[in-house]
Amino acid sequence: MRFERPASRPRQVPIVSLIDILFIVLIFFIVSSEFKKKREVLKIELPTVREVPSDTIVDERSILAIDADGAIRLDELTVPNLKLLKPYLNAYVKENPGRKLELEADKDVSLEKLVAIWDALTAAGIEVKDVPARISLPAESSDSE
Repeated sequence: MRFERPASRPRQVPIVSLIDILFIVLIFFIVSSEFKKKREVLKIELPTVREVPSDTIVDERSILAIDADGAIRLDELTVPNLKLLKPYLNAYVKENPGRKLELEADKDVSLEKLVAIWDALTAAGIEVKDVPARISLPAESSDSE
C-alpha cells in the first residue's frame, strides 16, 4: 500500500513578526523609562585641627619626624636610613624608659614610608596606638584668615 506523504516545507522563523515585536518592546521601554537628572557635585572640605596655645603640658613627648624628602629625625638625632630606624628606636627605649613618642610627618610623605615607620615602631616594642601622628600641612597664607 502506498501512502501519500505531505510535501515537506523548509522550516523558517518568521522574522517579520519578530521585528514587529522587538520594535513594540523597544518603544515601550523608551516611553516607560525615567532618565536620571544630572546631580550637582557636593564639595566637601575636611576639617583640620589647629594647635591651640596652652600653658599646661599634659605629656612630655619626644618627636619622631619625617619630612617630604624622607629624612627622619628622632628628637635632635638624624636617622641616616629608614632601615636603621629600628635599632635607633631600641636604643631610645633603653635610654628613655616610659617616655612617649609623637610622630610628626609632612603631608607629602608616602604611605609606604609611614607604614615602614609604624612597622619599625612595632618591632621596637612601641605600640602604634600610643604614638599620635601630626601631619604638617603647607603653610597657609595670612590672607585666608
